[in-house]
Amino acid sequence: MSKKATKLQKKVMSRMFRGKGIFKPLNTGLIDEHVASLREWVANIFFYTKNGNTIMIDAGYNYDRLEEKMSWLNLNPKGICHILITHQDTDHMGAVERDSALLFKHATLYLGEIENRYLTGEVRRKVFRGLYKLPKVKTDNKKALLKDGQVFYIDDIKVECMLVPGHTWGHMVYLVDDRYLFTGDTIWFGADGGYSFLSTLAEDNKLSVQSLARLKRIIKGKQKNIKVITGHTGYTDDLDFAFAHIDKVCSPFFRKAYNPFAPYDGYDESDDTREECRKSQLKHAKEASV
Repeated sequence: MSKKATKLQKKVMSRMFRGKGIFKPLNTGLIDEHVASLREWVANIFFYTKNGNTIMIDAGYNYDRLEEKMSWLNLNPKGICHILITHQDTDHMGAVERDSALLFKHATLYLGEIENRYLTGEVRRKVFRGLYKLPKVKTDNKKALLKDGQVFYIDDIKVECMLVPGHTWGHMVYLVDDRYLFTGDTIWFGADGGYSFLSTLAEDNKLSVQSLARLKRIIKGKQKNIKVITGHTGYTDDLDFAFAHIDKVCSPFFRKAYNPFAPYDGYDESDDTREECRKSQLKHAKEASV
């Protein structure tokens, strides 16, 4: 179950990635007037607000401080009725699993129809080159299943879905209102730009690289000012930086992947405070790497 998986991941991954310069999450705060970030150890979830309506992007860990940190952002779980899910991993769906606090039990989950096969048990999520199977995700929330290229509206918020398989078989990214690309675990930002996400956690690394090449063509082809927002390494509005090295996979145990600006242990969130949350806009990844 998710509570158990969350505790195990925190323990194992904190030890495994400590000092590797891999995870560089945003602290809780505002990216701009529409997007708020909430930090859960090494992961970020996001809230997009427009004309008084707020949607949530990913549901994070089964995290005890979620409601508290939402209050820092003047958000109430009861006001969240729509959650876009990039993929089904513990750190992206924990808050909607059966053994969670069920803060969002009333919310509809939007996820790819291929990704839903993990939830039905048709396939199992595997990591570390297929050697380890992750627990099955269990949720009772209403689901809306999405297709690649689908465009739909939540109130007046436009959402475009793009299938980017590799990290998981049905990983979906979302372009919201043609301005904000929420990429989940497809892109990892190093100090010198974006790479394909962590090799050890992918279903198929070659497919990840191919998917990102396609995503780059789509996004750059729109010729618009788009913020690229990742699940673990911040955001940027520089598309050249975002897609700089996506033909290469981030290998966490090789020094070349080391980001000197990442915290020693991303699971230490002592610097993520209510006071800091309200001080200033969060820096983008390129600015934070100088």
